[in-house]
Amino acid sequence: MTDRSAPFATSGPGASSAPGAPGARPAAARFFGRYQLLRLIGKSERTMLWLGADTRNGHELMLSMPRVQPLAAALRDQWQQAVRRAMRLNHPHLAPVIEMGEQDRWPFVAYERHDCVTLAEMLSAKGLEAADVAGWASQALQGLAFAHDAGVTHGDIQPFMCAISDQGHFRWMGLEVACAAEPIGATADKPVARRPELHEQRDAAQRDVLAFGLLLHEALSGQQALGEPDIAQVIARMPPYGRDIVRLPWSLPRPIPDALRAIINRATDRQERQRYRNARTLQRALEGWLKAEASQGGGPLALLLDRLRTVGVLPALPGAAERAARLALMERSRTNELAGIVMEDPALAFELLRAVNGAAAQATGGGPVLTIRRAIAMIGLEGVRRSALSLRTWPGPLAPAAAQDLQRLVDHCKRVGAIARLIRPAGYDDEVVYLLALLQNLGRLVVQYHFPEEAGQIQRLMLPEPSTEPGKTEEPGMSAEAASFAVLGVDIEAIGAAVARQMGFDDAIQQMIRRHAEATAVRAGGDDNELLRATASCANEIGDALLQAGVSGANRRGDALTRVVQRYGRLLSIGMDDVVEAVKNSVRGPSAGAQAGKAANPDTTPAPGAARRDAAGSGPSARGRERVSSASAR
Repeated sequence: MTDRSAPFATSGPGASSAPGAPGARPAAARFFGRYQLLRLIGKSERTMLWLGADTRNGHELMLSMPRVQPLAAALRDQWQQAVRRAMRLNHPHLAPVIEMGEQDRWPFVAYERHDCVTLAEMLSAKGLEAADVAGWASQALQGLAFAHDAGVTHGDIQPFMCAISDQGHFRWMGLEVACAAEPIGATADKPVARRPELHEQRDAAQRDVLAFGLLLHEALSGQQALGEPDIAQVIARMPPYGRDIVRLPWSLPRPIPDALRAIINRATDRQERQRYRNARTLQRALEGWLKAEASQGGGPLALLLDRLRTVGVLPALPGAAERAARLALMERSRTNELAGIVMEDPALAFELLRAVNGAAAQATGGGPVLTIRRAIAMIGLEGVRRSALSLRTWPGPLAPAAAQDLQRLVDHCKRVGAIARLIRPAGYDDEVVYLLALLQNLGRLVVQYHFPEEAGQIQRLMLPEPSTEPGKTEEPGMSAEAASFAVLGVDIEAIGAAVARQMGFDDAIQQMIRRHAEATAVRAGGDDNELLRATASCANEIGDALLQAGVSGANRRGDALTRVVQRYGRLLSIGMDDVVEAVKNSVRGPSAGAQAGKAANPDTTPAPGAARRDAAGSGPSARGRERVSSASAR
């Protein structure tokens, strides 16, 4: 058994006590070499931290040491090498070591106290403010990522190892101090087999990130995870070592924003594959949330809006922009054909909508435009040609693998648009529902184009985990919202809404391009805009069901489509046969889907008043199934 006691001279003759030992007498002055031990700040199974004073000058210091004593000569040399490697790192968020030494075969590392307090001293039962925690946590992860890049891990992340100044500046203490301890999950009768050094270093870095997630859990909730004061013991009870689950409670003294809650819960997720693999991905998520909260003064939204000005919303699909530019040079009788070609390329369709819905266009008082035909009428064939030639050629700055992912998503969104045309209620403009279905995917499309790595993470988090035990159901993946929060710190729908605002869409259109949340019921009633929104949302849920069938097997497809029909059937007057037929016909593309929709639903021509408004580009919103909405009238 490991001996965790060691001699500590006191003012009483012959008295001795170990740091934190039950027999210690607080009234007696305790010394550790030339350091007077003032107070034990914190301890775990692996390490401890003491507040001490240097008897030479009275300066306060913090002494960090492993709780393994005495150290054999070989283990002591290993410990010293690891700590010296950590001491060589120079980073603003790593506390500099002022002394490394050994007293009575007990190694230690000393840090300046300065104006810092440890997180252990700051914690309270009410938890800490969310913005404050995210602020110093982002700093901590920068320092931790720097250490991991240099091959240095912490090994025992605990609240008492976190030094935070009065100004909120964070510094890590105790890097590699715990290296002499036994691996997590090891017992006397069940030792952990050694792995290659690079694998052990990677695993140790991932345990650091998990431990930091548990530390954030405690800081925000004011509660120790699983009631354990030692974070290493919590990890030993979580998968893959145990079966306990750690998630932030819903009822807490201080409110935790949903986005931050999703980030922390991902860091401690019961599924190992869902957790953050490195400190930088967790840091980026926290930084994105912080900047999105600060009035969108930075973060993914600001970066995206800045990139839109340089690389556009999306790149033109191969050949589509050139075909549109050539057709724009032909006679005006080909306008309908030109509109069909534009609809085949979401990038060009979005560019035309942006051109006619911008500030200059809105200054004329014409209202928002949501049909390609109306956009062509407003900017003319020459305007179409200029817009087509202004787009970035495919695939823009994307690498080949990322371009393939974007192509698959674009194809999926176009199929969803074709489904929307086929299931729309009679009398509504097929072009409007197609574009609304595309725009409800605007956030996903721009994230896939501008943040391909993060988009891949989001998709992986949403995938279900197959069960390894027979007879048990698979573990569900995250929702799209939670996955987006966990990776970017902001919801994908919020990104889509920000892009839509920049394109000039008013509040009514922005509401229409928000999908109905799957957790909420879809109620009948409302105006034309709500019916159009529901049509596009239904088409997207059908598309999601098709994707789910591709991942989980075709036997899931029927159940998923049944749920869609139950949600939207009464409102849109559709049944399972209509949905199956729409899915079958949607594979032929947008234009073919429109023709199939007209054949299946001949009542697609707007009423005379609506048609006149479409030509004029003005007029109030029409009501009734036989007319289009205000958006489609324009």
